[in-house]
Amino acid sequence: MTHDLTRRGLLAALMASVATPLFAEAPRTSQRPLPRGQSAQVATPVAAAPQAGLADLVAAADLGGATSVVVLDARTGEVLEGFAPETALPPASVAKTITSLFALEKLGPDHRFSTRILATGPVVNGVVQGDLILAGGGDPTLGTDDLGDMAARLKARGVRGLTGRYLAWDGALPRIERIAADQPDHVGYDPGLSGLILNFGRVYFEWKRAGTGYNLSMDARGERFAPQIDLTRMKVENREAPLFTYRLGQSTEDWTVARSALGADGSRWLPVRRAGPYVAEAFRGLCAMQGITLPQPEIVAALPDGKELVRKDSEPLAVVLRGMLRWSTNITAEAVGLGTSQAASLAVSGQVMTDWAKANLDHPGDFVDHSGLGSQSRVTALGMARALVAGRARPNGAHLPGILREFGLVDDKGKAMKDSKVRVRAKTGTLNFTSGLAGFIQPPAGRELAFAIFSSDIDRRAALPMADREEPLGGKPWLKRARRLQAQLLRRWAESYCA
Repeated sequence: MTHDLTRRGLLAALMASVATPLFAEAPRTSQRPLPRGQSAQVATPVAAAPQAGLADLVAAADLGGATSVVVLDARTGEVLEGFAPETALPPASVAKTITSLFALEKLGPDHRFSTRILATGPVVNGVVQGDLILAGGGDPTLGTDDLGDMAARLKARGVRGLTGRYLAWDGALPRIERIAADQPDHVGYDPGLSGLILNFGRVYFEWKRAGTGYNLSMDARGERFAPQIDLTRMKVENREAPLFTYRLGQSTEDWTVARSALGADGSRWLPVRRAGPYVAEAFRGLCAMQGITLPQPEIVAALPDGKELVRKDSEPLAVVLRGMLRWSTNITAEAVGLGTSQAASLAVSGQVMTDWAKANLDHPGDFVDHSGLGSQSRVTALGMARALVAGRARPNGAHLPGILREFGLVDDKGKAMKDSKVRVRAKTGTLNFTSGLAGFIQPPAGRELAFAIFSSDIDRRAALPMADREEPLGGKPWLKRARRLQAQLLRRWAESYCA
């Protein structure tokens, strides 16, 4: 009986937070087992600076597995202090710093991603004489309200219908059903993507109590528009677990949810695997709200020639990356990385970025994707810190410190040290029993530092069954200890080297 109550309580807790925000911090619940044999610590000569107590801090954190730490002089690259700095560990979302440097150099900080509406014929008496095309440009920040405004602008041009087909082109990026295959089906941080992306690849699932049952809806929720989505379907089933089941049908995405987890009214964002059809359906619904009648969409691999009727450009790349680094949106990292490499698959794109980093950033590690969600990405603290120093000197790399999230120093309880003038600009990375932090320590005057801290309990992560990967037992206390260690190290370095 106790077991049943515990399971029911867990299911309810996973559903009780209403909807996950569109901008969500990188989930702390991803699990990617590491290959055996990669946890051995490799000694690296470091500067002869005093290191008393460094090993004690790492040991006191009681994280298990391995920890890799280094701090450098950001101007000279001199290693000031380190602990197992060449141990290869998963970077988690810290990988997004390399993705940012890669994209800034190849695309430029002013690059914009464009979503367009094209017509293959003229508009006569409100009717397009030919096909209407929704053409995606790989914009990872496109939201429903943006798409709704595009439909309104199409109406303002006098369009009410068409004689031909409604086509959607998503070929600016490869079609990918999910970023990583070893994640639970229902986690919103592992969606599919293509050249058409909407709401960070997520659909809004809402339930409302109706007598003894529920009214369910799936829509592309924005602040001003919420077109209904039929591509994704939900059914309530009488069971305790699992929380969700998922099946990718021939033309639909079919979900079921455990009745015991729903409780009262609520909502949650769920991932979409067929990105292009989802966006195409949402736009059709938004056009209907404007009095524009479109037939069912057809997804096409090649972009037909057509006259541009409406265009929506994203913010400049530097702004997109700032949001990605702040909110750690995986789909943004993958879309930007794929758009930069122009590779035909995520695996190839990760290798392209790895090769570029090896040639230009002193080889920080090996990447299978651009977000850090993949199971085989590896970096070392020494490689990452050196990459930050080298990357800032690369073309457009000087933008990186300014788009990293700014932190102040904190005490062991996580409270800000308001009297400290030292600032930290860094990227966090969090997966199950894996935590990383890398960036710059910037005093108001004097020596600036570059640092990297990675911890991962390989065996503990590998032992987690799929059902426990969203909220693993012991995950939150482990993460708290890892972040306490990071805070201690940042204070140590600020006091030792920034005075």
